[in-house]
Amino acid sequence: MDKVIFRKWNKKHGGGIIAFLPDIEANPGMIMSYEHIGQHGGASLRIMGRPDTFLAKPEEYQELLAELKMIGYKPKAYKRLAR
Repeated sequence: MDKVIFRKWNKKHGGGIIAFLPDIEANPGMIMSYEHIGQHGGASLRIMGRPDTFLAKPEEYQELLAELKMIGYKPKAYKRLAR
């Protein structure tokens, strides 16, 4: 299973959904992220604690979840990272 945390950008940043894959390193010190537009990219874990994003509801991230499955991930949604 691939751990994934779905967040929603605030309106200032377009309101889209972003998936953070915290167990997959993108670049040193960065984790993998995925969005419909732009697809894969590196992201800082700190972005999840900033007001730029907030936790997405299941009905908001269903399409992105389906897209992740379609491209080969086995996503399991989490609300937060374990400390």
